[in-house]
Amino acid sequence: MQIAPKGEQARNNTALPKARTLIEALPWLERFHGKTVVIKFGGNAMVDDELKAAFAQDVVFLRYAGLRPVIVHGGGPQISAQLEKLGLESHFTAGLRVTTPETMEVVRMVLAGQVQRELVGLLNGHGPFAVGMTGEDAHTMTAVKRYAEVDGEQVDIGLVGDIVKVDTGAVKALLDDGRIPVISSVARGLDGHVYNVNADTAAAAMAVALQAEMLVVLTDVEGLFVNWPESDDVISQLTAGELEKLLPTLASGMLPKMEGCLHAVREGVGTARVLDGRVQHSLLLEIFTDAGIGTMVVPDPDPNEAIIEGGLA
Repeated sequence: MQIAPKGEQARNNTALPKARTLIEALPWLERFHGKTVVIKFGGNAMVDDELKAAFAQDVVFLRYAGLRPVIVHGGGPQISAQLEKLGLESHFTAGLRVTTPETMEVVRMVLAGQVQRELVGLLNGHGPFAVGMTGEDAHTMTAVKRYAEVDGEQVDIGLVGDIVKVDTGAVKALLDDGRIPVISSVARGLDGHVYNVNADTAAAAMAVALQAEMLVVLTDVEGLFVNWPESDDVISQLTAGELEKLLPTLASGMLPKMEGCLHAVREGVGTARVLDGRVQHSLLLEIFTDAGIGTMVVPDPDPNEAIIEGGLA
């Protein structure tokens, strides 16, 4: 007969809640196994070392759990810092970075040579998973020139683009090989220029092209607020139609994120979620727990289904 020491019994008691947490994740593991999830990596999660490490752990966990994660990233703070080092000023118009050819060289260098390489390194600390690429590679993303709108007038802001086409061939090949694509948000245009693309809209375009189960946008707020700044209550879930009505009221920083979420769910992505990247392991909390922690956008209800459920069909 063997009797467990009291210390071991205590450890067993503390381990039980962990087992319950794992069981709570079971239905979500079943639902999302084999599904593609596109994650926009940004905000404080991109500049804080502990948050970066936690994010890499979360993404690798998704991979081991049977999901197919794809990361799309920008790097606004890092680009601004590098421009300052080089004595170049950062200019913004209507919330968009004015991108001269000289600035574009810095954008490409920072995104593909700094931000992407660091993230790939963190992911590959857990195994040979991550492969870095940009929207230029294999014509993965094609862009057209974008203009800012100021007082109803179009303003030329340089080499800033909008995604008009996504070729998923290289990304799907990496996913089928068990890899984690890490994609920098720059894209080549049909005119031969390389464009700086907002990472939120690039991630949404990639999610649509892959017909992903989920688009996740990491940001620096808890989610979408009911009535900011009068209230800090977070909307836990809303439909695409409800979000569309709110868009004119949103601040410039949140607008491209929510526009991307709206575009994604309207074009076939299962759900789009905005999470607080300042919370460690927010990705796992949102996907694998019953509560969730951010704002989830879901498609509008199918009126035909409502009729059938009501017994009128």
